[in-house]
Amino acid sequence: MQEIERRIAIVPPPEISSPGLGYAYRASLMGSAHRFTLDDDGISWQVGRRSGTWRYADIATVQMSYRPMSMQSRRFRADIKHRDGGRIVVMSTTWQTLALMAAQDDSYRAFIVDLHRRLAEHGGRVSLVAGLNPVLYFAGAGALALLAAAMAALLVRALVTGEWAGVLFIAGLSALFGWQIGGFVRRNRPRAYAFDALPQDLLP
Repeated sequence: MQEIERRIAIVPPPEISSPGLGYAYRASLMGSAHRFTLDDDGISWQVGRRSGTWRYADIATVQMSYRPMSMQSRRFRADIKHRDGGRIVVMSTTWQTLALMAAQDDSYRAFIVDLHRRLAEHGGRVSLVAGLNPVLYFAGAGALALLAAAMAALLVRALVTGEWAGVLFIAGLSALFGWQIGGFVRRNRPRAYAFDALPQDLLP
């Protein structure tokens, strides 16, 4: 009899459906957690006391980008925009302590992939954008090009004057700068993508 009762207890009622795929992160150490759930008809979100549900058909834009920080170099972001102008932000990292920002690569990737799958199934007119705003991107790229030209001029001058310590310093600084900034520029180039071809360089 007890065995039968235990079996009944662990079997969920048939009318209770399984919850949708969820994701949560903390944008700041002191702030409220951002929580999201992909339900059958839309994405439910909660940030502090604010909450809501957006139908997939009402989502206008999904913008994916790469946003590294000094404490977390593998940090990705997705901006989901509603047709009425609202926006929710999903980050791939979460604050855990004052000195620790943890990556949530697997759960973030699963959430973003399933979001696109559900958007495609609901047939909404969604603009899928990868990278930064084109105006900001090309303005920043121009500034970086000027900086690179200045560094090259300093390197040539150091070579001509035989300042080998300066040559090593400029070469090392340029290599470090190129390694850190180059990946940011390459990943965040503005472009469109399709539901069946998500930008893999913007996913962990």
